[in-house]
Amino acid sequence: MSNPSPSPGSCRFADYFVLAGIDTDSGLEPDELSALCQWVEAARYGRSQESPCPNKASGENFDQSPLRRTFKSKVLAHYPQNVEYNPFDQDAVNMLCMPKGLSFKTQAENRDPQFHAFLITREDGSRTYGFVLTFYEEVTCRQICSAMQTLYQMHNVEQCSSVYASSSCSMDSLASSIDEGDSSSQVKMQRYNSYDIGRDTLYVSKCICLITPLPFVQACRKFLQQLHKAVSSQQTPPLPLESYIHNILYEVPLPPPGRSLKFSGVYGPIICQRPGPTELPLFDFPLREVFELLGVENLVQLFTCVLLEMQILLYSQDYQRLMTVAEGITALLFPFQWQHVYVPILPASLLHFLDAPVPYLMGLQSKEPNDRSKLELAQEANLCFVDIDNHFIDLPEDFPQFPNKLEFIQEISEVLLQFGIPPEGNLHCSESAAELQNLVLDELVHDKKNGNLTSTTINMYELLKGNETLARLQALAKRTGVSVEKMEIAAPLEKERDTRCQCSEEELRDYKLAVQLREVFAKRFTQMFADYEAFVIQPAQDMESWLTNREQMQNFDKASFLSDQPEPYLPFLSHFIETQMFATFIDNKIVSLWEEKDPLLRVFDSRIEKMKIYNVRVPTIRTSNYQKCTILKEAAQAIEQRLVKIDHTAIHPHLLDMKIGQGKYEQGFFPKLQADVLATGPTNNNRWANRGATAQRRKDRLRQHSEHLALDNDLKEKYMQEARSLGKSLRQPKLSDLSPAVIAQTNWKFVEGLLKECRIKTKRMLVEKMGHEAVELGHGEANITGLEENTLIASLCDLLERIWSHGLLIKQGKSALWSHLVHYQECEEKREAILDIPVGIGPERRKSESGLILPSLKVSLIHDMRHVQQMSEIKTDVGRARAWIRLSLEKKVLSQQLKQLMFNQSLIKKLYKRYAFLRCEEEKEQFLYHLLSLNAVDYFCFTSVFTTIMIPYRAVIIPIKKLSNSITTSNPWISVSGELGGTGVMQVPKNLLEMTFECQNLGKLTTVQIGHDNSGLLAKWLVDCVMVRNEITGHTYRFPCGRWLGKGVDDGSLERILVGEVITPVVEEDLSKQCRTPPQLRSPTVARRLSITSLGGKAGKPNAGQIQEGIGESINNIVKHFHKPEKERGSLTILLCGEYGLVSALEQVFHHGFKSVRLFQKNVFIWDFLEKAVTYFETAEEEESQVNLLEGKRCAETSRSLCQYVNAINTAPRNIGKDGKLQLLVCLGARDHLLHQWIPLLAECPVISRMYEDGALLRDRATVNTLIRVLQTLHDFNITLETSLVKGIDV
Repeated sequence: MSNPSPSPGSCRFADYFVLAGIDTDSGLEPDELSALCQWVEAARYGRSQESPCPNKASGENFDQSPLRRTFKSKVLAHYPQNVEYNPFDQDAVNMLCMPKGLSFKTQAENRDPQFHAFLITREDGSRTYGFVLTFYEEVTCRQICSAMQTLYQMHNVEQCSSVYASSSCSMDSLASSIDEGDSSSQVKMQRYNSYDIGRDTLYVSKCICLITPLPFVQACRKFLQQLHKAVSSQQTPPLPLESYIHNILYEVPLPPPGRSLKFSGVYGPIICQRPGPTELPLFDFPLREVFELLGVENLVQLFTCVLLEMQILLYSQDYQRLMTVAEGITALLFPFQWQHVYVPILPASLLHFLDAPVPYLMGLQSKEPNDRSKLELAQEANLCFVDIDNHFIDLPEDFPQFPNKLEFIQEISEVLLQFGIPPEGNLHCSESAAELQNLVLDELVHDKKNGNLTSTTINMYELLKGNETLARLQALAKRTGVSVEKMEIAAPLEKERDTRCQCSEEELRDYKLAVQLREVFAKRFTQMFADYEAFVIQPAQDMESWLTNREQMQNFDKASFLSDQPEPYLPFLSHFIETQMFATFIDNKIVSLWEEKDPLLRVFDSRIEKMKIYNVRVPTIRTSNYQKCTILKEAAQAIEQRLVKIDHTAIHPHLLDMKIGQGKYEQGFFPKLQADVLATGPTNNNRWANRGATAQRRKDRLRQHSEHLALDNDLKEKYMQEARSLGKSLRQPKLSDLSPAVIAQTNWKFVEGLLKECRIKTKRMLVEKMGHEAVELGHGEANITGLEENTLIASLCDLLERIWSHGLLIKQGKSALWSHLVHYQECEEKREAILDIPVGIGPERRKSESGLILPSLKVSLIHDMRHVQQMSEIKTDVGRARAWIRLSLEKKVLSQQLKQLMFNQSLIKKLYKRYAFLRCEEEKEQFLYHLLSLNAVDYFCFTSVFTTIMIPYRAVIIPIKKLSNSITTSNPWISVSGELGGTGVMQVPKNLLEMTFECQNLGKLTTVQIGHDNSGLLAKWLVDCVMVRNEITGHTYRFPCGRWLGKGVDDGSLERILVGEVITPVVEEDLSKQCRTPPQLRSPTVARRLSITSLGGKAGKPNAGQIQEGIGESINNIVKHFHKPEKERGSLTILLCGEYGLVSALEQVFHHGFKSVRLFQKNVFIWDFLEKAVTYFETAEEEESQVNLLEGKRCAETSRSLCQYVNAINTAPRNIGKDGKLQLLVCLGARDHLLHQWIPLLAECPVISRMYEDGALLRDRATVNTLIRVLQTLHDFNITLETSLVKGIDV
C-alpha cells in the first residue's frame, strides 16, 4: 500500500475539484456521531455523572461552548460529477475534508488557512489522494448568526443553573494556567468564550480540495493556495477561477515516469516530477518533517513496529502531521507494502475502529497537547503509540530490534547532518506544543500548532506575542522611539518565492534529502534479502491451480532462509518473514511468472541484479557487517535534473465559454462556480490523449491473454484478491456508510477474520512442529526449530490478546486477556470463600500408598495463575498473560482453560459488548477446536523461556518388587540434571521411595544419578526406573534402569547414570504399566530409526550390518547436532548415552563375538577385556622387545593414553559398575578425540584372540578401518560433557 500508482485509465493530474462547507439551506445541523463520541469520551475521562448528557436525538451538548461544538459539513459542489475509473464517494470525501465538521470562529480568533492531505483506500487496496485547503468565510446568513446567538444564550443559562460550581472550578483551573500578570490573555479568554451578534463577526470554515490519482503534495498545495489568494486578494485574477480549475482537471496530464511537468496556477507556474521506472516510487510528502518531529531513534523503532505489523496509533493535534508521518513511514517500507487497515486521519465518527482486533496504522487527532492519559484503548499489548507533538513513542514489550540498528541510525544521522537537521529531531515542535498548553480553549490549540510550512513563522510570532521577554523588548523599543506595535511578519514573500517558475532551493533540498534517506532504508532490505529468490518455492502448476490452493501451499523455504542468515539478524527476520507484507511480497514474485511484475518488485529485483553483478568482481561471504548505501548522490542528481530541466509543459489556462456576468466574485468569498463549463473537458485537443489509448490497448491485450489461458477475468481477480488478502483479518473500513447495520457487519468481519487467523496460525504451528518431529523433507534438518517455534508462539499470544480486546468494556492494565483472568480469579475466590472450599490448590500432597506411582497433578486455571503471579521476574500484565499462555500450551490445557474462561457467561456479559468475539457462541467453539489441535505436539515454551525461576519437582523411585526388596536398608541418593543445570546429590528419606525438592529451573531433564552406600542387611536393590515430574508444567520424565545396585550382584555398581525421556501423560491406573523392565541400560530418547529398531531389543541379537548402520547413524546425529545454532542444539548427553547413542552403538560393536559367559563361572564384561588389554600394554611398554610390535613411538603414546584413562576411571572415588565405566570411557574418548586411536590398538592386542570369536567385528580389519574413518568425523567438534558424567574423573 506504500506504492502510489494511478488507477487504470487515469492519465489526468486531478480527477475532482471539491468545495465543502456549510449548507445555508439546512442551517446548523449538529453532527450526531461526533457529538456522541465526544460525550462517551468525556464519560470515560471521569466527568461527573451529574453533568448533562448530550441530546442523542439532536447530537447537541449544552455543556460545551457553541463555537466548540461539532456541526455537519457538506460537499457543496464537485466537478466533474463522476469519473468512471474513480467514482466519487461524497460521504468519505466530506468526512476527510473536514474530519471535525464545521468550525466557527469570531474576528478575535486566528483564521489562517490550513492545508492537509488525506487518502481513501478502497477495499481492493487502491488509493485516491485528497489535498485540502481550509479557510474561513464570514457568515452572511442572518438566520445562522441568530441561531448561534440563541445557542449561546441556552449555553449560558445551562451553565449558570446546573453546573455553576463545577464550571467555576473549571474556569479557575483554566485561568490559573495563564500568567496572572497577563491581563490581555484573560481578556482574550473572555472574548473567545462568547459570541454577541451585535459585537462580533462570525466566520465558518470552508475548504477547497483536489482529488488526484497520485500524491503530488507540493504542487496541489501551491495550486490551492494560489486559488485562495485569488479570492482573498483585492486584485482580481487574470482569468476567472473556472479557467484554472478546468485546466487542472482536464488539460494538465500526469507527468510520464522519469519526467517533470510544468503547469500554470493563478499567479505563476507550478512544477512536479515523477520518478523513473528504476527509481524509488513517488513520494512527495516532506520526509524532513517526519525526522524533525520524531527523531532518528524514535523513527527507527516505529519503522520496526510497522515492519512487524503491530498496531500503530499516531497522535497529533495536526491532521497534516498525521498524514505526513503515516505516508513517510509506509514509503520507507520499500519493497514491502502495508497490508492491513490504513487510516492516517481517523474521523471522530470512526473512533470505534480503534477497538479493531487487527493490525492497523491509524492517525488520531488529539484534543489537547497532553491528553494521552485520557485515551483508553481496548488493545494495548501490541500497540505502538506515537505522540508526534511531544516527540514521544510508547513501544510494545519484547519486540526484536532492527538488524545493525546502531550503524543504521549512524548512517541516517550522517545524511541528516549534511542537510543541517539534528538527528534527535527538531525539538521546537514539542516546545511550541508545551507553550500552547497555556492557552485556554481547544480551538486555539487546534489552529495554532499545525506546523504548516507556509504559516509556521506567523504562528510562532503569534505564540511569542504574549511572551514576557518579547514584552520587555517592545517596552525598550518604545523608550528609544521605535514603534513595533504594527510589526508584521512577511509571510507573503514566502508564498511569492514558492510560486516562481522553478522550485525554491528549500524544496530542492527537501527532495534530495527525502530520496537519500529512502535509499538508505532501501539498501538495508537489498542487503538482507539479496538471495531471497533462491528460497522461493516455485509452483509446478498453472496460475489458476496455484491461486485456488494458495492457502494450503508453502511459497517460501523459511527454515533454509533463516539458516543462511547471520545470527544477529535472526530475531528480527524470524518474526518478519511471518508477516502479511512479506507473504504478499513472495506471492507477487510467484505471480510474476504469469503476469507483469509488480512495480515495486521490479525495482527491487533490478537493484539486486546490479549488486550481484558488482559483487562478481569482489565476492563476499554473508556476514552481519554493515554496508552503507553508495548511490546517494546519483539518486539526488536524478531528481535535481528533472526539476532544473522541465520535460513537459501543460496547456495554459484560457477563457472558457461562460455566460455573461459570471466569473465575478466578492473579495473574501469563494464564488459559486459555473457548473456547465466544469462538467466536461475537451474531447480531442490535448496532446496526451494517445497515452490513454495506448494504455487501453495494452489492457485489452492482457485481457485477451487471460482469456487465452482459459481463466475467466473476474474469477482470476477474485482468486488474486483472496490470495493477496490471505491472513488479513479485515479489509479497509468503508468511510461512506456509518449506519448501525454497517458497523455491525464490520464487527462481524472482525470475528470472521480472527477465527480465520486462528485457524491459519494453529495449522502453521502444527505443521512446523510435527514436521520437525516426524517428517524430513527437503532442508528439514537445516531448520531453526526453537527460533521459529518461539516466533509462532509469540504470534499466537498476540492473536489471543487481540481476540480478548475485541468489544471490551472493562479492562485493568494493558493486557485484555490478563484483565479477564484477574476478574475470573476474583469471582472464583469469592465463590469458593462462600462455599469454604480451597480453590485451585490441586490434590493433597501425600505419599502414594505403594510408592509405585506419582499422585495425579490437578489441572487448575487458578493454580496456574498463582504460579505466574509468584514469578518476580515478570513485571507487567502483558508479560504475565504471555507466561500464562506459554504455561498452558506446555501443559496442553490451553483450549481447556480458555473454555473455562470463555463460558463464564455472567462475567463475559459484564466485560464485553454484544458484538464481541467472546460472545459469538459458534465461533468460540471453532476457536477452541483449533486450539485443541495444538495438544497433538509437545511444547517446552514455558520451560525454555523462564530459565531463572524456582520450580518444585517430585521424584519417585520404582523398584522391581518381584525380584528384590521394595525398600533398601542402605542410604539411597539421587542427583537430577537438565539442560540448564543440576541439583547435586540429594539424600532420599529413609524407607521412602518419594521425595519433593525445589530448585532453579533445570530445563529439559536429561540424566538422573542414583546410588546408595551399600549399608545394612538388605542393601542390594533392583531398580526399575526413576520418575521425576515438574510440578508447574506437569512434564514427567522416566529414567529406565532395570539393573541392580549393590556389591556382588550384576556388575557390582553402587551408582548408575540414567538417561530419561518425557512420557505421554496417562491416568494413574495406566502409569504402573509404563514401568515394566525396559531393555538394559538405555531408554528411547531420540527419534526411532527403523533400520536399527532391533538394537538392544528382545527380537534377537543384531547382525553385523545393523551394528555398522547404528554406528553411522549415531555419529550422524552428533554431526547434525553441531551444525545447528548453539541455542537450538538440545542435549548432547542423549546423543552420547541414549538408547541409540554413540555409547550404545559402540557397545554393540564390542559385544559382537564376545565370549561373555563361561561355564560355572561369572559373567565377563567388556570392561574386563579393557583391563586385560591395559595390563598387556603396560607390561609390553616395559619390555624393549615389544616396541616393534607396537609400531613405534606413536603407538606407544596411544597405548599410554588408553592406560591413563582406564586407570583414572578405576581409581575415581565413584562406585560405578563395569558397564558404567565403559560408558564413561567412551564419552571421554569422544571428548578428547581418542576413540579412533584406541579402536585399532585394541583390535591388534593379543588379548582379543582369547576373548573374541574369529568372526567378531573387532577382528575384521576392513570393519575396523571403516569404524576409524567414521569416528574421525568427530574431530571437527568440541564435545563438552555434562558434569554428572565426568564427576570425580581427573584426566
